Amino acid sequence: MSTRSSRGGGTVNVGGADRVDRSGQAAAFDAIGGRYDEAFPHKDGQLAAVERMLARLEPGSRVLDVGCGTGVPTARQLVDAGHSVVGVDLSAGMLELARKQVPEAEFRQADLMDLTAQGPDGVGEFDAVTCFFTLLMLQRDEIPGALRLLRSLLRPDGWLTLSMVEADLDDAEIPFLGHTIRVSGFLRDELHQVVRDTGFEITGEETYAYAPASTDAPPEHQLFLNCRRTGQ
Repeated sequence: MSTRSSRGGGTVNVGGADRVDRSGQAAAFDAIGGRYDEAFPHKDGQLAAVERMLARLEPGSRVLDVGCGTGVPTARQLVDAGHSVVGVDLSAGMLELARKQVPEAEFRQADLMDLTAQGPDGVGEFDAVTCFFTLLMLQRDEIPGALRLLRSLLRPDGWLTLSMVEADLDDAEIPFLGHTIRVSGFLRDELHQVVRDTGFEITGEETYAYAPASTDAPPEHQLFLNCRRTGQ
C-alpha cells in the first residue's frame, strides 16, 4: 500500500490540553470483541517475538502489554512464563475479555498517550514492554512521541517488542470486521529510523506475510522488532 489520507480523528480537550479523539476506535473494538481473535487466529509472529524477548528477561520480570486486547496470546504467554503483567487497552470490551482469559494479570483502561510512570494513575517502571499493532492506531506524527513515552517507562537496558504493518499510511480509514478504523504505518526503513531516533537499538526482526481469516482486511506484511532501550 502507498496511499496516504488526511487526518480525520478530531481532537478533544482534556485537562486544558488538546489530544486526539480515539473514542471511535475504542467503540469499534468494543463492538468487535472476541471476533478479533477469530479473524486473526494465527499469531506466529507475535508468539515468536515474545519468545525472543522472554529469552532475555530475568525471572519474575515486570512487563507492560500495551494494547493488550483480549489478553491472548501475549498477556497469557507472559504470565505463563512467570512474569508480572500489566495490560492496558483503550477498549473496555476487550479488557472485559482479557480479565476473564488472563485473571492473573492486572488490566487498566487507558490511552497509550496518557501513560505515565509516576503519579496517582502511574503504571510504574518495567523491565519490558510489548506493543503489538497498537502504534497503528495513532496518527503518524504521534508515533515518535509514543515510542519515547514507552522508553520512559522502561528501566535502563529494558526491552521493547513491537509490531507494525508495513504500509505508507497516515490516519487512513479502512474497513475492519464490519467497522471503520483509522490506521497509520511506515515502510520498513522509515520505521527502523523512527525506532532508532527515539532511543532504541533494534536487536532482532522478523517479517510475516499474513492473510487474515474471515475478514475484509487485505493481506499484509507484518514487521516484528525486538529492541533494547539505549542511553540513560
